Amino acid sequence: MKRTKDRRKSADAVPPPIRRAMVLAAGLGKRMRPITDTLPKPLVPVCGKPLIDYALDRLASAGIEDVVINVHYLADQIERHVVGRTSPKVSISDEREQLLETAGGIVKALPLLAPDGREAFLSLNSDSLWIEGARPNLGRFIGEWSPEAMDILLLLAPTATSVGYDGYGDFSMDPEGRLQRRVERQMAPFVYAGVAILKPELFVDVPAGSVSLNFLFDRAIERQRLFGLRLDGRWLHVGTPEAITEAEECIAASVR
Repeated sequence: MKRTKDRRKSADAVPPPIRRAMVLAAGLGKRMRPITDTLPKPLVPVCGKPLIDYALDRLASAGIEDVVINVHYLADQIERHVVGRTSPKVSISDEREQLLETAGGIVKALPLLAPDGREAFLSLNSDSLWIEGARPNLGRFIGEWSPEAMDILLLLAPTATSVGYDGYGDFSMDPEGRLQRRVERQMAPFVYAGVAILKPELFVDVPAGSVSLNFLFDRAIERQRLFGLRLDGRWLHVGTPEAITEAEECIAASVR
């Protein structure tokens, strides 16, 4: 990513600050059953703290002022949990009638996320969890954003060292940080860690209804404008009940 940063500086274009974020919290959490039979996944505790609170606390520490949270499954529980929170200030995007997936949910929330239609914003999965490295990752991530070169910036974790993850990864990355999809039947070096910076104009012609962010990722790849930043630390993929224990053991070991 160093070359991309140099290009941004040489162009003498400093992007506006990232002030708003979307926390994606509407999923059904099927792989986390039976815990999620009665508790929405964003409220599943890891080391005694609900997953969504890790996300909100890190957003607040990174200077994010306003957060939109979309809700669908067991929505009342999530709304009660975040009511009254002021750092960051929280708004709810209600998807009780229809689950819209990641891109579709952002389209519905766009008037709250980008009221001027111009400022880029963060998207964060409510279960995105990691152990920090030397520097807080969200601050590093926001600092890498270059709208002149990028349509989308993704936070990526090394596939081989991610905790609780047994997939084949998602992306390869060139020396400037541009991303390509994993080649079929091969392991990719990086997995998407559930954090992105996106431009609001990308959503203007997104098809109505349930649409994944992968639709936008692929379009950005075609334009060579999908970039990534490697996470500094260790990503914790908390996708199943068994993965909770593994994540808690890693967190405990990191503070010894």
